[in-house]
Amino acid sequence: MAIWFKPFDLSQLALIQPNTLGEQLDIRFSAFGDDWLQGTMPVDRRTHQPFGLLHGGASVALAESLGSTAGSLCLDQTKSRCVGQSITANHVRGVRDGLVTGTARPLHLGGRSQVWQIDIRDAGGALVCFSTLTLAVLSAG
Repeated sequence: MAIWFKPFDLSQLALIQPNTLGEQLDIRFSAFGDDWLQGTMPVDRRTHQPFGLLHGGASVALAESLGSTAGSLCLDQTKSRCVGQSITANHVRGVRDGLVTGTARPLHLGGRSQVWQIDIRDAGGALVCFSTLTLAVLSAG
């Protein structure tokens, strides 16, 4: 059973990226299912830390981008919106280059809050980072 408030497609999600951090990091929404949203981000000079590895903050930006967007897609956006309230991230594997893919899945979809688990994996499917994002659901007014 789909959790999304209304049908959408990936081309609509691309329209929210201009002039955002997601655009700067080249985060792209790449796939979705009934209860998950996926996106990619390159590991390159834009997302490296000084030692040439994927920056933990870039992973957190990918996680929050995916979770916040997914959370918004669960709401009637004329009545409610969600904003990040808390995020934790555990970085378990370094990545030097290529593409990482994050997948956001809900742990809790409530009227006042949502909690999302975002797993980020490298091109070989190895877990790079797992993150938990709590969103506050606010009135759109």
